[in-house]
Amino acid sequence: MSIIVKTSNPSGLLKKIKKAIDDNEVRSWSYDKDGDFTHDSEQWSKKAWLRPKTEDGELRLTIIPPKDTKISSQVYGLYHGRFIDMLLTHFDSQFTTATATTP
Repeated sequence: MSIIVKTSNPSGLLKKIKKAIDDNEVRSWSYDKDGDFTHDSEQWSKKAWLRPKTEDGELRLTIIPPKDTKISSQVYGLYHGRFIDMLLTHFDSQFTTATATTP
């Protein structure tokens, strides 16, 4: 239940994503005080969060449901697909592959 982004600089990529959000270059995502990302559209905001973790050679984002809620396949697919889309659109030179695992 993750997005796995292969990159030589996982912490640097994470910082760049947050800076792009702060600078309004990426407008469809936000992050909270814990550093978890959520989609910012009215329809999808806070339906789930993606919790980042840097590991050797990868940035891994694990989906987190709202309290006492199960994530639907639609929300799961949308969050994973749109986050990977954002990476490809804004950070394509910062990673080699981005994959999503099944729920």
